[in-house]
Amino acid sequence: MYGYQSLQAWKRADAAVEVVLRALETKNHPKTFAIFDQIRRATISVAANIVEGYALGTVPLYRKHLRIAFGSAAEAEYLMRKSPPRFQ
Repeated sequence: MYGYQSLQAWKRADAAVEVVLRALETKNHPKTFAIFDQIRRATISVAANIVEGYALGTVPLYRKHLRIAFGSAAEAEYLMRKSPPRFQ
């Protein structure tokens, strides 16, 4: 394996983090803070779990973290669908 940076999944997750952080950097209204904070955390978790799993150095742990990353991606997708319309 050439490292997590060569994976398309990590490249897309990293790009998604940039988009979400930029889009939500000024979104701090009390009514939407919780959902936007959770979107931020779920999106960051996707890329971070790919990196963490790779760093642990074993195939079983890497697979485990990839499954966690997949779950975080599903969570972020759901939250974005349920977020207020001005974010969508």
